[in-house]
Amino acid sequence: MGQCVTKCKNPSSSLGSKSGEKEPGCKSHHKKGAPCKEEPGPMCGKGSGDPVANGTKTVEVTAETAAPPAPSGETCEEEASAGDGEELSLARIEELFGRYKDEKDDAILEEGMESFCSDLNVDPAEFRVLLLAWKFQAATMCKFTRKEFVEGCKAIKADSLDSICARFPCMLLEAQAEEKFKDLYRFTFQFGLDSEEGQRSLYRDIAIALWRLVFTQHTPAILECWLDFLSENPSGVKGISRDTWNMFLNFTQVIGPDLSNYSEDEAWPSLFDTFVEWEMERRNRAREEEERRCADDLRPEDEDGERGGGMGP
Repeated sequence: MGQCVTKCKNPSSSLGSKSGEKEPGCKSHHKKGAPCKEEPGPMCGKGSGDPVANGTKTVEVTAETAAPPAPSGETCEEEASAGDGEELSLARIEELFGRYKDEKDDAILEEGMESFCSDLNVDPAEFRVLLLAWKFQAATMCKFTRKEFVEGCKAIKADSLDSICARFPCMLLEAQAEEKFKDLYRFTFQFGLDSEEGQRSLYRDIAIALWRLVFTQHTPAILECWLDFLSENPSGVKGISRDTWNMFLNFTQVIGPDLSNYSEDEAWPSLFDTFVEWEMERRNRAREEEERRCADDLRPEDEDGERGGGMGP
């Protein structure tokens, strides 16, 4: 997938691009008069409200597996603090930050981030790094400001490489909780934007990589079909809007993998209409091809091994 979390030194990875264009917007009208959807819900704790799908019912995001309830962030932090045997040291956090800080900027940048991940024994492109960025509330990929790093370490109660590594299991468990994952999911969209350029939508290939990343622990059944659709790009979409990103999480929870309960009359982004039509056509073609193969296998063969119904004259 490339260096998708940090965008570091991977020229073939689209996540190194800072471009991002808006996709075609949501439907301007619906057959039953449903209004165009506004951007649903908060991003990183900002704003309020959840999107409404299928007309009247507020969609709740639920975990796909019957995993045991994850502890709250506070519980994780209390357990981590209790197991350390010593108090958190701001001086050690500052010293750790200084080890990776850029020489000219008061932040950990690309080179320092790669060294930091290497010392943590994690790949910069893996899910645990996304979790760390989420806990640090990092505003930009491949960058930790001093404030983000210090406040993030304080939040997870870690002041050394070993103690940060020790927090990963708890962070992985925490991200399984319904509301925590929703927050992580929405954070991931904002994290993928180039805030310095005022980007408002994710470049399509960046969105594809981030969708694969954020669903590392629980992969929706429809995910790969959706990503295949975006990769083939029959709709010509160049960017993924916040509305589409947020609504896709609801889509995975409300719409079954056979897509039979999807309705264009509901207030889904118009890109979802195109996807469902494309996917159903693809499945129909695959079914017809399978039926043809089965029919060919059942046809009798003549003595020469050629298809046919009997001997010639």
